[in-house]
Amino acid sequence: MLMNAKHLKGMAIRALDGELGTVDQFYFDDETWAIRYFTVETGGWLDGRQVLVSPFSVIHTDWQERRLDVALTKEQVENSPDIDTHQPVSRQHEAEYLGYYGYPYYWGGPNLWGPAFSPAGSEILADAAAEALADRIRRESTDSHLRSEEEVQGYFIDSSDGEIGHLDGFVVDDDMWTIRYIEVATRNWWPGKKVLMSPAWIERVSWANSKVYVGLSRDVIQSGPEYIESIPVSRDYENRLYFHYGLPPYWLNEAERQATFSMSPV
Repeated sequence: MLMNAKHLKGMAIRALDGELGTVDQFYFDDETWAIRYFTVETGGWLDGRQVLVSPFSVIHTDWQERRLDVALTKEQVENSPDIDTHQPVSRQHEAEYLGYYGYPYYWGGPNLWGPAFSPAGSEILADAAAEALADRIRRESTDSHLRSEEEVQGYFIDSSDGEIGHLDGFVVDDDMWTIRYIEVATRNWWPGKKVLMSPAWIERVSWANSKVYVGLSRDVIQSGPEYIESIPVSRDYENRLYFHYGLPPYWLNEAERQATFSMSPV
């Protein structure tokens, strides 16, 4: 299901044995735009400590009840590696975190989630395999390519012929746990109108200058389908969006990759 990421904030996280807390924000991978972690406000039971929860642990998403069910226990979370969520998360921190839970390293395979096509398709690693991978990761680069959701809110958006607005949010896919679209507010040029753009259309991002560059003209963007947050993003809307821009939809490529993944030998 595609949902506006604004609905994630404040969602309850329910473990196998009780409530963990609520979602504060998320970290995404600036190369693939996959959501790698949620930061969770744990409240009183952990003395206000924030913890990370990976989409690998999510077993059910209930948007109506505003709840994420995770395959974790409160004891597991309490004993998890202490990561300062107010500082950049390094690759070493990630390796320690993923190794603790036995999750695969998403950067160690051909798919969006490493060896798995989606978080739900991953398997918990045996201790020996997790430790072997952890040893390898300790020798690798410290650059994790993670960006916080809050960090990029408000980034300016530049078209091929000038600025068109700013990044005002995200539309996420809760199956693949990836950002499908960035929400662009264009009110400085077309009052009240918002549009969606796929991360695949982004030519580059200047993290230093807080600017996103897309290879589309103002006129093309202006005449595109309007995004109205109160209306769910349907496949019909997506078809109109991709038809307007004359670009191939993501689901064709993913269906091909899924078929290839399914036929791969175990």
